[in-house]
Amino acid sequence: MEVFMNSKVRKYLTVITLGLAGGSIYFLPYVKYIFYDAQLAAMHMSNTQSGLLLTMYTVGNMILYIPGGIIADKVSPKKALIISLLSTSALAFLYAFTMDFKIAMFIWMGLSFSTAFVFWSALMKAVRIIGTEEEQGFMYGLYYACNGITAALTNTLALNIYKTAGGDMELGFFRAVLAGGSVAIAAAILLFFLMQGSDKEKTVDDGEPKFRMGDVGKLLKNPVVWIVSFTIFCGYGFYTSISYFNPYLTEVRGISPESSGFISIVRNYLLLLLAPVGGIIADKVFKSTCKWLSTAFIILAALFGAVLILPSGISPMAASLYTLIPGAFAMMMYGVVFSTVSEAGIPRVMTGTVIGIASIIGYLPDSIYSVLFGKWLDSFGGSGYNFIFGFLAVSGLVGSALAMLIHRLGKKAKLGEVS
Repeated sequence: MEVFMNSKVRKYLTVITLGLAGGSIYFLPYVKYIFYDAQLAAMHMSNTQSGLLLTMYTVGNMILYIPGGIIADKVSPKKALIISLLSTSALAFLYAFTMDFKIAMFIWMGLSFSTAFVFWSALMKAVRIIGTEEEQGFMYGLYYACNGITAALTNTLALNIYKTAGGDMELGFFRAVLAGGSVAIAAAILLFFLMQGSDKEKTVDDGEPKFRMGDVGKLLKNPVVWIVSFTIFCGYGFYTSISYFNPYLTEVRGISPESSGFISIVRNYLLLLLAPVGGIIADKVFKSTCKWLSTAFIILAALFGAVLILPSGISPMAASLYTLIPGAFAMMMYGVVFSTVSEAGIPRVMTGTVIGIASIIGYLPDSIYSVLFGKWLDSFGGSGYNFIFGFLAVSGLVGSALAMLIHRLGKKAKLGEVS
């Protein structure tokens, strides 16, 4: 049994299962990415209310990221992950049988505790524990690849279950939520048998710098930290906003919700397999993460701006395929956006604290964009997408400038010109 515990097969199976955990646990918080129209129909709510659900979730995440990271260092990652997965499934079942907006607001706050509080830090810690220090890059790359694949499979399962309702959007969405929410249970069961016990886990981080409150004050006074944070904000803004191509294709281009959902699975999840490609481009072609990000931001600004001038007579299929292009670049950029922390010249001992601060700011688009975009759609209908894509094009130009600023400040820091 011990030989199997230490085998490569078990190690890789565990990483794949962690990918299943990460790919399935976020099904419900971001369910509108695939079932936007169906969720509105099932709950009889507006676009603005849809945005408020994600706002509730994001606010909870921002409050819980740092304390959750501290707790994750003190508990067994295995227990933290299993409890989080099972709790998320329970919330999914509660949601499926209520479909009430007021109750959903509390459920989305609960999802902050089950998916962001301890889960995110425990998940990243678990990936590190599985591999040696020499294979960390490969392990994280394998995790993100598995995450994208399993997220696509989870949503494909839910979409196929949705179709069994024969066009009844409310019944179909109810079934889809039950199906998608059940996958996290399977991930929890697999982790129970595959992950090693807490004895080994507790010794892995011995000797490493721990979170120190004193570091926060120092970093908050460092302008580079803020520039990095808002660069991540712009990058994550693109990553999360490609989901708006889903309702855009149904409302403006006239494709069916089922076809749009399928395209969304490819665009939002399978294209995540391109994340390692972005890393290769940054390392081998540009020799700099910031230079690649600056270029990618400009490309994305042009691609989103081009949506505004797509011919009105373009076929729905051509419009659908076009949306995969900005989706691909968004994924290649998103996969390396946190690498700006190292290029900014920030000391290694403070990396964890910086990522905590940057995560709070960087994930704000879930809150701000959702409400803002929802308001535009409620006020202007299909024309609201012109405001959305135009806004994103401008944010790409801002992100490009910020990335280049990080590059320049990082070079100065290496020369000792920035403390």
